[in-house]
Amino acid sequence: MLRQVLHRGLRTCFSRLGHFIASHPVFFASAPVLISILLGASFSRYQVEESVEHLLAPQHSLAKIERNLVNSLFPVNRSKHRLYSDLQTPGRYGRVIVTSFQKANMLDQHHTDLILKLHAAVTKIQVPRPGFNYTFAHICVLNNDKTCIVDDIVHVLEELKNARATNRTNFAITYPITHLKDGRAVYNGHQLGGVTVHSKDRVKSAEAVQLTYYLQSINSLNDMVAERWESSFCDTVRLFQKSNSKIKIYPYTSSSLREDFQKTSRVSERYLVTSLILVVTMAILCCSMQDCVRSKPWLGLLGLVTITLATLTAAGIINLTGGKYNSTFLGVPFVMLGHGLYGTFEMLSSWRKTREDQHVKERTAEVYADSMLSFSLTTAMYLVTFGIGASPFTNIEAARIFCCNSCIAILFNYLYVLSFYGSSLVFTGYIENNYQHSIFCRKVPKPDVLQEKPAWYRFLLTARFSEDTSDGEEANTYESHLLVCFLKRYYCDWITNTYVKPFVVLFYLIYISFALMGYLQVSEGSDLSNIVATATQTIEYTTAQQKYFSNYSPVIGFYIYESIEYWNTSVQEDVLEYTKGFVRISWFESYLNYLRKLNVSTGLPKKNFTDMLRNSFLKAPQYSHFQEDIIFSKKYDEFDVVASRMFLVAKTMETNREELYDLLETLRRLSVTSKVKFIVFNPSFVYMDRYASSLGAPLHNSCISALFLLFFSAFLVADSLINVWLTLTVVSVEFGVVGFMTLWKVELDCISVLCLIYGINYTIDNCAPLLSTFVLGKDLTRTKWVKNALEVHGVAILQSYLCYLVGLIPLAAVPSNLTCTLFRCLFLIAFVTFFHCFAILPVILTFLPPSKKKRKDKKNPENREEIECVEMVDMDSTRVVDQITTV
Repeated sequence: MLRQVLHRGLRTCFSRLGHFIASHPVFFASAPVLISILLGASFSRYQVEESVEHLLAPQHSLAKIERNLVNSLFPVNRSKHRLYSDLQTPGRYGRVIVTSFQKANMLDQHHTDLILKLHAAVTKIQVPRPGFNYTFAHICVLNNDKTCIVDDIVHVLEELKNARATNRTNFAITYPITHLKDGRAVYNGHQLGGVTVHSKDRVKSAEAVQLTYYLQSINSLNDMVAERWESSFCDTVRLFQKSNSKIKIYPYTSSSLREDFQKTSRVSERYLVTSLILVVTMAILCCSMQDCVRSKPWLGLLGLVTITLATLTAAGIINLTGGKYNSTFLGVPFVMLGHGLYGTFEMLSSWRKTREDQHVKERTAEVYADSMLSFSLTTAMYLVTFGIGASPFTNIEAARIFCCNSCIAILFNYLYVLSFYGSSLVFTGYIENNYQHSIFCRKVPKPDVLQEKPAWYRFLLTARFSEDTSDGEEANTYESHLLVCFLKRYYCDWITNTYVKPFVVLFYLIYISFALMGYLQVSEGSDLSNIVATATQTIEYTTAQQKYFSNYSPVIGFYIYESIEYWNTSVQEDVLEYTKGFVRISWFESYLNYLRKLNVSTGLPKKNFTDMLRNSFLKAPQYSHFQEDIIFSKKYDEFDVVASRMFLVAKTMETNREELYDLLETLRRLSVTSKVKFIVFNPSFVYMDRYASSLGAPLHNSCISALFLLFFSAFLVADSLINVWLTLTVVSVEFGVVGFMTLWKVELDCISVLCLIYGINYTIDNCAPLLSTFVLGKDLTRTKWVKNALEVHGVAILQSYLCYLVGLIPLAAVPSNLTCTLFRCLFLIAFVTFFHCFAILPVILTFLPPSKKKRKDKKNPENREEIECVEMVDMDSTRVVDQITTV
């Protein structure tokens, strides 16, 4: 009883609101336009988010804490050449992969000379500044001896060249660790790619060589010069490529990921314009009909204007509050399109059900009472789900900003639909009541006048007048609309046919089977190349990197941050045991081997050990660079080792993110239980750490909030069974979308999760009115109420789906991985929801609860037969009375 009272009360409130808006249409039409212009004007000076890490890395993660600790011990910016990582290396740098089209050996004499020539060209790059020209030597990262840090592979190639010049045949390169002539052991696993080895890991050939040039960025001037150097670096590499066509070069810099991420917005511009033109055309066609008076093409256009005004207002508010633009905002217009268009088409559908002899204000009041309740509830669902996504509970900034922008846009879209679009409906209502042309707004002549006009004139001004329409035909004045005619005369009878239902059920079982197959293969995508435009430096470099340099994982820093008994043999063995299975490329094992060569016992007392450790760097120059990996502390004239590090590489696939994430978790669990306090770090861990939980949190929280809202809104709807059916439908749609999304090679990343959140609301948007009409129907059979629900709401669903579909099609042609993911997810959401609305639900509802039992006819004033008497008089003035009975 309480639900019915609340339902009637809300309908009354919306009816009065509609009547009030119809009484002041000019104000409610102009106010949204002025607000949008004022707020949207600030968007002309929008700022672009420069930090990809800020957007896509989890905001609160253990990896960031570990990075701060590592920075306090060993500055990452100085040691980044040791912490190799493909796309996540900190600071400024330039990187290039050199390979051959014919899979030639890059270590032969010809290609070695070319690589060293390229290296010389890069080091001579100059960045002109007022009064000084900066070269690589001025902005490079310096070693302890104040020389530029250069990849060890350059020294290897130089020694290889000298060996050939002096006809030395005893020089050999081993993989993944080789030795230079000064005795240093260097790691080349990420510098030589496509390696073929023979006995004792000796390199026979290598298909690719990678060089990296690390730059300083210690202040704003230095950072600006380094940024320009990176640009010149790419230009130099391209020029070198043109002059040496037999080799293929893939340049990459620290700015490439950011530039290619934002490039999606630039390459999408003309496709979005095409999408807009198609949507406008389809919206106008969907609102048009042969009757030039009752046709509403302007309302189709004004519906899109309403959405545009809301999106512009939201963009202005985000910009005024300090928000920055990024390429993920490309999905916001499509979120608005799906929700806003259905609301406007539902209002137009309700308008068609009103009586034409009513005043425009009364018709508008009925439209608001009939359509605004469901539209308000679905808008509340959008605000709650996206609001949870915009809360601090969301750990990924890109998802949080997207949800925040969507929330604001949806709120203003709701307000503008109530005001601006409602006023537009009032204006077109007056045009219709005055029998004016729906496009040209001129008076339509009577049929007897039209007969004297040309055929083309009669075609353009075809209309049905009320005086020419009987009361029984008044309700059918809109049946000339193509979609109304199609649903009422053909589709409703076909989908509820007894022979069609088994095939629909079978098709649904197939749908569930394939969805389950895909659901069991869901993978989490943390690869940053999935968010950039295609045919860019990032994609080309990443492809080459994964092809040639995926034999080993990124270099993992192993940091011991306590003063342990390094002189104790058992401690040394414990550390070596923790790093068992890794390739160790730093001081610990190499230096201990050096001490053993000197026949020095590692069981010396603490003071003797630390003194020997410090002095040995001076006596053995080949081990002096290991001093970077040890921190000494002096107390009471006694030195102590307070921290140390080594670098590890695992024999694993760098492209297999799940395997790398498992490796990270294994090392962390070991650090908790081990006797030695240590941490592990690599710059890529910042993106990977807790990525799965951070990624799923917005979707998880939104699903919970949606279920809670569906539960509590059961008190607002007339029947709680509506929410039960709605929940089951949402689960079925989301399950199918996730499954087919995986089969379509879409990973669960930031973009797909945001689309899934939108999918919850899109399903509720389209299915809620359909289910509400069916559940609340009484007296007739299930099949009859399914037909009635499709006739009442099917046209609006079909119109919004067609407009949404033509808007998505150009998105598929955008050369960007981000928009490709966006298109596939949104297309699946729209298609699966449409499939449920027009196939699954109409069939399942015909044989599942609630039951529709006919009530027995009772002899009371409310259920009696009406007798209509029609007098027919013949030529002989004989009166004949024909009784026509109608129930």
